[in-house]
Amino acid sequence: MAGGLKDDDTEEFKGLRITSLDDESDEEEEQKEQDIVIDEGDEEEEDEEARNSVVLGFVKKPKKARSLLRHFFPSKAGGVPAWLDPENLPSGRSCFCDICDEPLQFVLQVYAPEEKQSAFHRTLFVFMCTSMVCLRRDQHEQWKCHQDKPSRSVKVFRCQLPRDNPFYSSEPPKKDSTDLPLKAGAALCNWCGSWKGIKRCTGCRRALYCSEKHWVKHSRTGHEHDCQQLRISSQLGDSSSDETTPAVLLKVASNNVWPEYKIIQESESSYETDMPDDTVCTNSLVSSNRKDDALMSIAENFEGDDDRKSWASFHERIALAPEQVLRYCRIPGAKPLWPVSSGRPSKADIPKCSYCAGPLCFEFQIMPQLLFYFNVKNDVDSLDWATIAVYTCEASCDASVAYKEEFAWVQLS
Repeated sequence: MAGGLKDDDTEEFKGLRITSLDDESDEEEEQKEQDIVIDEGDEEEEDEEARNSVVLGFVKKPKKARSLLRHFFPSKAGGVPAWLDPENLPSGRSCFCDICDEPLQFVLQVYAPEEKQSAFHRTLFVFMCTSMVCLRRDQHEQWKCHQDKPSRSVKVFRCQLPRDNPFYSSEPPKKDSTDLPLKAGAALCNWCGSWKGIKRCTGCRRALYCSEKHWVKHSRTGHEHDCQQLRISSQLGDSSSDETTPAVLLKVASNNVWPEYKIIQESESSYETDMPDDTVCTNSLVSSNRKDDALMSIAENFEGDDDRKSWASFHERIALAPEQVLRYCRIPGAKPLWPVSSGRPSKADIPKCSYCAGPLCFEFQIMPQLLFYFNVKNDVDSLDWATIAVYTCEASCDASVAYKEEFAWVQLS
């Protein structure tokens, strides 16, 4: 932690590592939710410790949408990203699918700070292309990770800030409307709300887009009326600037943005004891029968005894908490829970950090259950995965760029 901090202030900030802040009625619930950050102290019995240190992520609709704004340092899924560094966003080809050239869609972010001054605030962001064709291609491209530029449709970005930074107060955020970040962020795309707006509508000169493709999509779905109104407003002398985005709820034009949830965490070990049926899955948004049927349908695609045994083990483990959408464990010896034996990476398949050349380590994995909460259809060509494992720089290195691209390994069903 940064030097000279008061112990009580530091403890208040640690509370943010438990879950997204919500309204006053959520305080008791939040105190019970487990910390997503795992202590990396004792390295003895690494594998056993890793197994017992897994933190599960579940999604829940926030009672107040503003609780997911960036200055509350949320862990969230769907909606638009709450960028940690709101100015120096990823740019160029980083924002696009390398296969089809479409802008990537926001999946989730995990707030996971570390006991390191430069990573007092630390968030990981996951984006992906919504095309299953691209995801299948991505699965082949990931084996080329030692090449200079493999074509990926799933990308992960790490951003970290010290406690004293230009964007947020060094004091823990409050739970009221008076709490705001220190400055506005870059203006975002009016269509997707994710990426920086770099192209301006030639008509109204107000609407901004991350790409020409999103400008065209907005133009085809009703921007003409808004564009006319904005032109009239400009002629009447309203010259307010859209070069920055204040910390307010952003309304985006696209209807394809996934539903927004906060991510809450609980220790997997708390599920490993026998519990009465009426205490299991208390945060259910989807019936357990629906999830179980869908998960078992994946097993029908597997061939070979090794894959079936691996799937049986996988299903037995997640059956303890079938609603989990994320598994987090960033301690030595931690490994993903692979659904199938085929398609697993070896240690040699995981590349080195692109910035410091140090090793990457497993940090978390995204489970297929998230697709149900995103209302993704179970069609042949619909987006689907068995798991997405995220590997990050073991040292959480500092680099000149604000958003460091990390590595994702996709395993399809």
